[in-house]
Amino acid sequence: MEKVTMADVAKAAGVSKSTVSQYLNKRFEYMGEKTKLKIEAAIEELGYQPNFIARSLKQKRTSMVGIIVANITHFFSTEISRAIEDFCHQHDLHAIVCNADDDPEKEKKYIEMLRAKQVDGLIIFPTGQNNDLYKTMVSQGYPVVFVDRRVENLDVFSVITDNTHSTSIAVQSFIERGHQNIAFAVQPLTVSPRIDRLEGYKRALTDAGIKVNPDFIIEASITEMKSKLEKLFSLEVKPTAIFAANDRVFLAVAEFIKEKGIKLGKELELIVFDNIPFAHLLEDPISFISQPASEMGHKAAELLFEQINKENTSPGVFVFPSKLV
Repeated sequence: MEKVTMADVAKAAGVSKSTVSQYLNKRFEYMGEKTKLKIEAAIEELGYQPNFIARSLKQKRTSMVGIIVANITHFFSTEISRAIEDFCHQHDLHAIVCNADDDPEKEKKYIEMLRAKQVDGLIIFPTGQNNDLYKTMVSQGYPVVFVDRRVENLDVFSVITDNTHSTSIAVQSFIERGHQNIAFAVQPLTVSPRIDRLEGYKRALTDAGIKVNPDFIIEASITEMKSKLEKLFSLEVKPTAIFAANDRVFLAVAEFIKEKGIKLGKELELIVFDNIPFAHLLEDPISFISQPASEMGHKAAELLFEQINKENTSPGVFVFPSKLV
């Protein structure tokens, strides 16, 4: 079969090629409804497929953006990515989602691959380990937005939540209910949310006049978390409350608690910093710090869209408040 061209569509609809081009680019300001319907019918009848490569070369845009997620297994990351994709869909952009697995080398390859594909911009949940690459993008004026995690000493658009303050408020709620022995469980302190949440934990204890006990701070990978919890609960003075720094830590803690037969709400209280989709189904009394993922995703996409369209915006950090539920 011969390839159907824009000229074929124009001839079938009885209009000019430029009118078809305006229709394809959604420039309807001076186009009547009857003309639009004729072009639509001709496209459907002929099975015309626009040449996006040719259009990209002409417009110097691909209408594609990349989303590089640090770890797609976090429900929070999935929520944000969904909000970004929704925004892109509304603005005729195509989103390509990549999972870096918290691996700086994988993140670097994805950044290079997506830029080689000439995507119009990137939204990145940064590993924080590719600073030279981040700086290069920013210095070149390439549209980029960082989400969830800060990168120090870089003037870039960032969308984060108030990790330190929200954690401090949560730990204060433990203290107000009479807890003194409060543990904190976190993955390796390689990215800003984990560091900031630990800072919030320490701040709340210090403000309440409670000495920070290093034995009560568990920093471990998910695979090592259970053995560290074993050590924690073998101490002579055991914690009566525990703060899980994200959803993956929560799952490890919950599994440990179940194995040990520890009764939540009686022997131990638990607060989790993350969005948990099945929280309303849990019978045990657990509190969660809920992050406004959809709003954060929408803002990140909006900031990227403004950069792509060269709107006059200055880089800054946009902090969204979380709430204890």
